[in-house]
Amino acid sequence: MNRAAWIALGLFALVPLLGVGDYYLHLAITIMLWSFVYTSWSLMGRFGLVSFGHGAFLGIGAYITTMLWNHYGVTPWIGIPLALLLAVAVAVLIGYPCFRFRITGHYFALVTLALTEVVRMVIVALRDFTGGSLGVTPDIALAGGKSFSLVAIQFAHKEVFFYIALAFWLFGLYVWRRIDRSMMRYAMEAISQEEDASESVGINVTRTKLIITMISAALTALGGALYGQYQLYINPDTVSGVALSLQIVFAVIAGGMFVQLGPTVGAAFTLLLAEGLRVAVGHEVHGLDSTIYGLMLVLFIIYMPNGILGKVLEARARNTGAAGAVKA
Repeated sequence: MNRAAWIALGLFALVPLLGVGDYYLHLAITIMLWSFVYTSWSLMGRFGLVSFGHGAFLGIGAYITTMLWNHYGVTPWIGIPLALLLAVAVAVLIGYPCFRFRITGHYFALVTLALTEVVRMVIVALRDFTGGSLGVTPDIALAGGKSFSLVAIQFAHKEVFFYIALAFWLFGLYVWRRIDRSMMRYAMEAISQEEDASESVGINVTRTKLIITMISAALTALGGALYGQYQLYINPDTVSGVALSLQIVFAVIAGGMFVQLGPTVGAAFTLLLAEGLRVAVGHEVHGLDSTIYGLMLVLFIIYMPNGILGKVLEARARNTGAAGAVKA
């Protein structure tokens, strides 16, 4: 990070101290949490592994953590690692056969699409345990005027969760950057172009794709657990299902999946768009946000395949090149 980025990050970290109000803190927290999830998806998506199954991993993270706490009194400090292990196991269960038998492209997307719907249906079917389609609220541990509970990872003040969300958002960017600067990036880029040629030069295609899938699934499940702990309410539609998976894909494409901050830009763009529509028209036009999302997804794919941030960087590079040519 350059000096300007560090200054911007430092100023952003001061936001809770400026008394901006809970509403704006809520927007910032939500954007950071979804940015973390979208960045997790982009670890696969940028290499051609288009997954519509990340709603399943998000749901696993949120529901396993909440169910262990509600029914067995298992603290999220233990529940979250267990949820991550389960998400990784599911990723291996789905990913290994797909990668081993060269199921790629549209077929891989369909397999992951089926996975996310299966997880949603299981959550709904186990209504006596999960609350079904009505959702469930984690048992509140803030009774008696307590402002926080470290055991339950619950906080009455949004300022605390702002810094938690900030830390995990930065962690997601760190993982993205580490992979981008590792040999795995070059291996995945080669695999995305031609698997047979990649194997001929010694790349273990199945293992490499499986590792990136496991990392992406674990981080997405972590995002789901954090989202549930912050909202203190989850249901199959908000943390799982096909609609959520499509939301993830659209946001990353809109922001730019090939740029480190692209998913963050996508999160800010889509969430602020949804919030603006909610304030402007409320629920008078049912499904307006989904209609606009779908239309904009088509437009982005056609006219801005590299996303908002990718387009900005392209324009900046052209201007810089033009300025250099003039000077020469």
